[in-house]
Amino acid sequence: MTLLIISFIAGALTVLAPCILPLLPVVIGGSATDHKNPWKPYIITASLAVSVIVFTLLLKATTLVIDIPPSFWKWFSGGLLLLLGIILIFPSLWEKLKFNAVINNSSQKLLAKGSNKQSVWGDILMGAALGPVFSTCSPTYFVILATVLPSSFGLGLVYLLAYTLGLSLVLILIALLGQKLVSKLYGAADSRGWVKRGMGILIALVGLAIVTGVDKKIETAILDAGFLDITKFEQNLLDKVDDNKNSETMDVLKNTSLPTNQKIIAPELTGIESYLNTAEQPITLEQFRGEKIVLLDFWTYSCINCRRTIPHLNDWYNRYHDQGLEIIGVHTPEFSFEQKRENVEKAITEFGIKYPVVLDNGYATWRAFGNKYWPRKYLINEKGEIIYDHIGEGAYEETEKVIRDALEKLGSKPKDRVGEVKNLTEVNFKSITSPEIYFGAKRNQYLANGRLNEVGVQNFFLPENIETNKLYLKGDWEITNEYAESMNENNEIVFEFTAKEVYMVLGNNFPTSAEIFIDDKPITKDNSGVDVVKGTLNIEDEKMYHIYTDIEYKTHKLKLKVKPKFRAFTFTFG
Repeated sequence: MTLLIISFIAGALTVLAPCILPLLPVVIGGSATDHKNPWKPYIITASLAVSVIVFTLLLKATTLVIDIPPSFWKWFSGGLLLLLGIILIFPSLWEKLKFNAVINNSSQKLLAKGSNKQSVWGDILMGAALGPVFSTCSPTYFVILATVLPSSFGLGLVYLLAYTLGLSLVLILIALLGQKLVSKLYGAADSRGWVKRGMGILIALVGLAIVTGVDKKIETAILDAGFLDITKFEQNLLDKVDDNKNSETMDVLKNTSLPTNQKIIAPELTGIESYLNTAEQPITLEQFRGEKIVLLDFWTYSCINCRRTIPHLNDWYNRYHDQGLEIIGVHTPEFSFEQKRENVEKAITEFGIKYPVVLDNGYATWRAFGNKYWPRKYLINEKGEIIYDHIGEGAYEETEKVIRDALEKLGSKPKDRVGEVKNLTEVNFKSITSPEIYFGAKRNQYLANGRLNEVGVQNFFLPENIETNKLYLKGDWEITNEYAESMNENNEIVFEFTAKEVYMVLGNNFPTSAEIFIDDKPITKDNSGVDVVKGTLNIEDEKMYHIYTDIEYKTHKLKLKVKPKFRAFTFTFG
């Protein structure tokens, strides 16, 4: 109920967000172009609301729009508004279009006599064009999109409708006020008069601002001027809700890494989109009841902690599978590119995984277990009871002992290990003082020279002195909820860390690269990570890249000079 109320409030507050204020002239101007049509504000607002909902459901129901860059929506929305503005400025252009007669004839059958057919379609287009833009300005919207909607479509839809309702009510109020004011102006009724042409110029200018990115500069100026940042207020509300929120079904196991005496039946695998390493056959936990011990591993392929556990999982599967152990990897993505089946298949091949992997893209199984961590392992006995739960890396000997004990109770005689586990990466966690660093607005709390938790284009300047474990950017970057994307040549990332290994999760919409420097010197072959060749990191896949290695744990300043379209998600360390 609390999130439902916050969703409604967030929708209403979104209208005052700095990323929306530059767009309000479209709603006001579009509604005011025909003050004699009382339905005009409602049509524009309803179209915008439907556009927000459809755009959101497309994001979650299909991977079709995952690869579409943010710049597409900029051109889509801005281009439509620019076109509509030009039509208002030069109404004769609309009248000369050949398909206008077809639209008018079709509209006449649908609309009451006397309706302004051509403006109705223009109003619908105007509202629809703004939907994707309005959908990027609220932390609450992101929470609905990324967490609630995947775990419960019905509940997510209710929250989304509450958010859209709050947004629509405020927009209608603004639109009605604009229409009322314009109705008092002389010449407002003339389709070729100065009022409608002026509104057309206003709408066209907003469209041009969206296409050129000027709207983002206006947004920056609003924030720099010290006006109320609605998104931060909204984020504070969400943080309070999240702090008080418990796991839904498995809270009793939340922070334990020891066997539990409580007999808890494991929830079934649910919402699985694809089954890998199973000959495309669906699998369930139920089918192993009475016959197998199941080790369920929640992971995602760009998580460094998950990657370091995989050699142990492979070893256990090779030695104990024919003794009665089944391992199932539940791949629940942290980032949108990890939803793609082909990317997960590449990772499975790279890591040499032979056990079944299921794709939990909608977080349904994740939520059923009340999970919040990558990696996390649940050991399930032949009765379907969870007998062991471990969060994160480590405790491999302890975990293996529980596996062997469970197999012995099943009647098996588990084999002893012959030789060492292969492909291990040893890590001294006490020597690593740098935390995982996120570039996206949702979790970029270590960003030192920009505005935190804010989506949009920001211009960054490097200070003279930098602090350890603080993220610094240079140049123009587009910040999304998940990543930061370089917009210019010679942009930079600077970070001073304490570790032995440095990794980055990076994405791409076409190949790009970066030059790597350590302590202001070009990186050499001796300290290059496996993905750096002659000081250059080339990005061709969406994955984790190993960019630096050393023989001991030290503090260094890392600098990347990046090309345009360089898309950074995280730094992680080893």
